[in-house]
Amino acid sequence: MTNTYHIRPATDSDLDRVANIARQAWGRIHQSYRQIIGDEMHRDLCADWEAEKEGQVRRHWQQHPDWFRVVECAETREVVGFITFRVDAAKSMGTIGNNAVAPEAQGNGIGTMMYNYVLDLFRKHGLKYACVTTGLDEGHASARRAYEKVGFDIARPDVTYYKYLNK
Repeated sequence: MTNTYHIRPATDSDLDRVANIARQAWGRIHQSYRQIIGDEMHRDLCADWEAEKEGQVRRHWQQHPDWFRVVECAETREVVGFITFRVDAAKSMGTIGNNAVAPEAQGNGIGTMMYNYVLDLFRKHGLKYACVTTGLDEGHASARRAYEKVGFDIARPDVTYYKYLNK
């Protein structure tokens, strides 16, 4: 049986599930970071990454609940994904923020559905531009593919350098 998914505005009662999805999704990213910068630096610089990511998601909800959506499985009523976004009318720019799909629901087109939904919202607001930021590391590879799949095709690569000062 194929599940049906729909997007709806997030509610306060969704936040615990959303935080859990975020921790799972960024776990893969932090594994990649750990491989790049090493265990010691990751431990020192990212010790509280799970709480920080959860805090980002909750703050976005508190500050802009109208810019926060979840994806719900119609059959089970379980939240399986989320997406945050911002609208800057002055710059005519919509920005996709934190977003993720629960591991057990990946591969069902949910990411594509979320991005197209938000891009359509940006168009309805009359915006000219959309952007999303992601990493160039292996932990972000699936995110890059998903963004490219929905048409993001202009990239400005960045690099962050690290150095131990007393080694």
